[in-house]
Amino acid sequence: MNTVYALAASLDFKQDGTCFAACQSGLYRTDDGGATWHSAYASLQFDESPTTPAVAVSPDFVQDKTVFAGVSGAVMRSIDGAQHWEIIALPDPPPHVTSIAVSPHFSKDGVVLAATLEDGVFRSADRGRHWSGWNFGLLDLNTLTLAISPNFEDDETIFVGTETGVFMSTNGGRAWREIDFPTEHAPVLSMSFSPHFTQDGVLFVGTESHGLFYSDDRGKSWSRLGKDYIGESVNAIVLSPHYPDEPHILAVLSNELLISRDSGKSWSNWKDKATIGTLVCVAAPFGLGRDAQLLVGLLEKGVVRM
Repeated sequence: MNTVYALAASLDFKQDGTCFAACQSGLYRTDDGGATWHSAYASLQFDESPTTPAVAVSPDFVQDKTVFAGVSGAVMRSIDGAQHWEIIALPDPPPHVTSIAVSPHFSKDGVVLAATLEDGVFRSADRGRHWSGWNFGLLDLNTLTLAISPNFEDDETIFVGTETGVFMSTNGGRAWREIDFPTEHAPVLSMSFSPHFTQDGVLFVGTESHGLFYSDDRGKSWSRLGKDYIGESVNAIVLSPHYPDEPHILAVLSNELLISRDSGKSWSNWKDKATIGTLVCVAAPFGLGRDAQLLVGLLEKGVVRM
């Protein structure tokens, strides 16, 4: 394991200790909370495992064992916890998958989306068996990150962050429109919904070089958070699962983890500020409480527990 691009933990991580790490050297799995890792592609017997920039698990992983991994030109799908894989090729020219997002109602709707560089967004509505490009209205096909509304079953809302801004779909990813995000602050690298997005309209967006932005009106207007603390790349954003009752926000910068416990009004370092390397991604399966432990993906240094 070297550079880690994305982490995806089982929603039952406290019991099963399962998490996947998408890496430059392939896909890895842990079943002991991150103490040890092994190749999730072992059954494929690759001479050299493909670089894997994206991974996502079903919200019902405990029951359905479904995992998706994005590689150049394809989405890989497993329905047995990465014991075996189906490789679903995307249309030529082979697109580079950057992010995968699974519907929170996957057991009912079977919807999963993949963002790509240069080829926009691909969508599947049959649990990842077949994929089609859905880019009507998507004016920038360099898509970097996806976020699906927690109430997707009713509002069909998806946001995608691109090289030039943010686009929104309200029909399940079939058509898009650009929203009024300050384009001078793009590219957009990360996004996170409030768990109560339907009621509060709250969305957070992390940019490559201009910090963290916040909207509480479904993306119509934006304000910058932590301007005195966050002036660089925001590689990932994690909200407490109990937000806003527990108003905790974790921002993953390249050189530090910052936590706000008051909805972004003030920020401090997550626990110790020890230098562990360049930070890329994070999984917070225990939440963001003061005693919670994180899994942090690093540039060239694998995964550490903090």
